[in-house]
Amino acid sequence: MATIKEIASLAKVSPATVSRVINNTAKVDEEKRKRVEAAIKKTGFKPNALAIALYKKSSRIIGLIVPDIVNPFFNELAKEVEAEAHRRGYNILLSNSNNDSKKEAENISLLESMHADGIILVTNNSKTGGIIKDCKLPVIVVDRHVEDGVEVAHIESDHYEGGRMAAQCLVDKGCKNIVCLRGPQAFASGKLRFQGYKDVCRENGLDVHYIDTKYSFAAGTRAAERLLDRYPAVDGVVAANDMVALSLFKYLSGKGKRVPGDIQIVGFDDIGISSLVTPALTTIHQPIQDMGRRAIEIICKHSKGESYEKENVFRVKLVERETTKKKRK
Repeated sequence: MATIKEIASLAKVSPATVSRVINNTAKVDEEKRKRVEAAIKKTGFKPNALAIALYKKSSRIIGLIVPDIVNPFFNELAKEVEAEAHRRGYNILLSNSNNDSKKEAENISLLESMHADGIILVTNNSKTGGIIKDCKLPVIVVDRHVEDGVEVAHIESDHYEGGRMAAQCLVDKGCKNIVCLRGPQAFASGKLRFQGYKDVCRENGLDVHYIDTKYSFAAGTRAAERLLDRYPAVDGVVAANDMVALSLFKYLSGKGKRVPGDIQIVGFDDIGISSLVTPALTTIHQPIQDMGRRAIEIICKHSKGESYEKENVFRVKLVERETTKKKRK
């Protein structure tokens, strides 16, 4: 591979001029620039991306750290983040923390050493605030809050309103014994969705019933196994998310329960598979595309010193499909 000195010799300019053209750090005479660019094209010279990143303090890389790459919600978020980043001339480095706080911290440290332009973080770690407090990069937290508000910005949907919509849907369909398979109460998402469910139950004179779970298919199955024993009269379920809702449906089908005939289900997220299963899942739609684009937009604005909103809350909507149905009187 050609070196900068060889490029300079071929273009009849100094190595410093070649460096200025490559890094676009100073104005170069147009004729000299064309000679350098022609020499680069002729030799197939490839600038050292790491060296440029170290010089400019920017690698045109944005880190995306998620807690569980198996969850389709994070797959879809990653797709939108990558598409918007590519449109703006950035590359994405995707990391799966696997819900491990140590690995999350290591990923953040690695991105700092690479002079990444920012980090988009989805975390299930209650100690994340301490991890990112001293981070030199702008950190955008998606779908969660972290303690002390140390992130540059956070992006989420209206979890409370989504919880209300899910519960109200079941009330409107005639359900009287509604159980919430609630997400982790240490997370704003789980706490606010559950609060929305509780408020609707109380407004309609219904008892509040719940079973704790996490946001995975396996955790949903474990919660489903407890559901019928603890609440045998259940006729409606507000699930923590779509993965939990789908695992619940599978379990109920194996027990001979009809959905929505015997038990109606509402999920949360509206991941792609929710409309493909049979029966298709009634769920709360999170605007994943808009959330992903907003995260990249904020990092770009931050790098340019432009203003942006620290708190970004997106509206949700109920998508009615086949796991809910109006009961006959």
